[in-house]
Amino acid sequence: MSSERFRPDLYVLARIIETLASNGPMKRTRLAMACGLSYDKFEKYLEWLVNKGLVSINDDGLVRLTKDGERTYEELVMWIRRYVGSLRITGLRTRANE
Repeated sequence: MSSERFRPDLYVLARIIETLASNGPMKRTRLAMACGLSYDKFEKYLEWLVNKGLVSINDDGLVRLTKDGERTYEELVMWIRRYVGSLRITGLRTRANE
């Protein structure tokens, strides 16, 4: 599935961005696990985030927020926390929560 056709869930994007903002650069597998995503699903989101310039992946495989990603954290994630209250990051997740 190309990132052009992929329509990401904003809550999942926010969880990925929040996890990187809170923990700093992370390896892909660790980031996927921290966000409660299957690796296949995570890869689709990661490709979308890279194509939009919100994250970058260095030669060591570390995923990090770009400056645009940091701004997105400040705007999107903080908006969700303020008005919705939760990103459902902690605890077990089911497919219904994603």
